[in-house]
Amino acid sequence: MLIALWIVNALLALAMLGGGGMKLVTPKATLAERGMPWTEDFSSLSIKATAALEVIGALGLILPLLTGIATILTPIAAVGLAIIMVGATVVHLRRHEPAAPALVLTLLAVASAVLGFLTV
Repeated sequence: MLIALWIVNALLALAMLGGGGMKLVTPKATLAERGMPWTEDFSSLSIKATAALEVIGALGLILPLLTGIATILTPIAAVGLAIIMVGATVVHLRRHEPAAPALVLTLLAVASAVLGFLTV
């Protein structure tokens, strides 16, 4: 089960680091131009805060497992990311935008949390 946890966490962390990191360094107007119209509903600060939480969550998926220190933080980070992604799914559905990517990441985060709590 540990191998499955590593695989799921690697995929989820990669997606969260990529998406969150990009949202952290890209201005709000540019995000909207690049196909993220949902940014119009949120302040720049909210977008940056959510992006920072995504990056922190991604690090929380990998670092405790890698170091063996406080490994309980891995499934807790997955739960946090699942909550963020449920919110993202709701936002996309309310705006009648494609919600499949957010839904897939929600399911990955839930799988990571379940595997994490079973493994740790």
